Amino acid sequence: MIGGAVLLSETPAAYTSAAQVQVFPTGMQEQVNLITPRQKEPLNLDTEAQIAQSTVVASLAAQALKYTDPDGLREMVEVDVPPNSAILSISFTTADPESAAKGAQAFADAYLRNRLSSATDALTAEQKVLAAKLRQVNADLAKAAAAVPTQARGSAARAIAAHRQTVLARQASSLTVKYDALKTVAITPGTVISPARPPTEPSAPSAPIYLGSGLFLGLICGAGAAFARDRLDTRLRRSGDVERLTGLPLLAETATRPETTIFHELAAVAVTALGDGRHTLLLEELGDESHGRSMAEGLGAALARLAPISVVTGREGRPDAAMLLAALGRTTSDDVAGAVRNLARQGVRVLGVVAVPPGLTVSVPGQAEQVT
Repeated sequence: MIGGAVLLSETPAAYTSAAQVQVFPTGMQEQVNLITPRQKEPLNLDTEAQIAQSTVVASLAAQALKYTDPDGLREMVEVDVPPNSAILSISFTTADPESAAKGAQAFADAYLRNRLSSATDALTAEQKVLAAKLRQVNADLAKAAAAVPTQARGSAARAIAAHRQTVLARQASSLTVKYDALKTVAITPGTVISPARPPTEPSAPSAPIYLGSGLFLGLICGAGAAFARDRLDTRLRRSGDVERLTGLPLLAETATRPETTIFHELAAVAVTALGDGRHTLLLEELGDESHGRSMAEGLGAALARLAPISVVTGREGRPDAAMLLAALGRTTSDDVAGAVRNLARQGVRVLGVVAVPPGLTVSVPGQAEQVT
């Protein structure tokens, strides 16, 4: 969110003004539109929207604005078509509200001028084509009319010539009607129904969007960092991490000031795992804590009543089994794996792991003092 706020303060304000143009059929041949639930007008307004953003219209707008870069103007304009309408909404965005209004109005006027010019050119071209056809038909009609009297009355040639004269006369009449109709066509390309006005507030940047995006990205990044840390961090932070990260059984989790029952539980585990006979049990301490001797004394006192199992804290005692003391928050799974490998090379079987919290205070059974 702080990043979004900083970006919001550093982003220059942008103003958007819009002019709405109602598009009329010009009477000339145009792109027709397939009637859909979105667009029920006969004109193809999507095509007209692209024309309104074309280089031709941008050049006309640039001339009106006395701007030398039509392509730069095209990047500032956007044209939308409201559903079920014959309206083009022409928006123009710039750093100044007055310029935004002038730009939107210039594009609206330029679009209508271009549409009028295109329709007028098409009308003129069609009139020229009809006039040429009419002149040719009239010339043929005059020849046919002159050929009829030269044929004998009642002859087949005279009948054919008369029929040709009739056909040409109908063609000339039809072409004359079409030509006269084109001369009376009044081209109305459209009209601006909502002139552009200078906006009173900037359209961008939007504080909710910037701050909301910052919050969303912060949550995503935070969750990703937490997930990565949880997966990449091999430290044993909780007792549940022991079995998940090392694959060894959790024999016990001691409290900060454990009761003597914890030693009896560990003693029972050792007796069950080692069986009858004399054995030496190693308490291998991992991490930088120094509770191995105190734990060994407590466990040795509990084992003295159960089985002939001696407890040592060093490998020089030639143990045949071991319990690992893992200091939570300071021991990693790599530390545990390394200890297991080293002990395995010496033929020592690891029974499991005892999770030791920081600041452990051990009370040895049968003693009054506290060993820290």
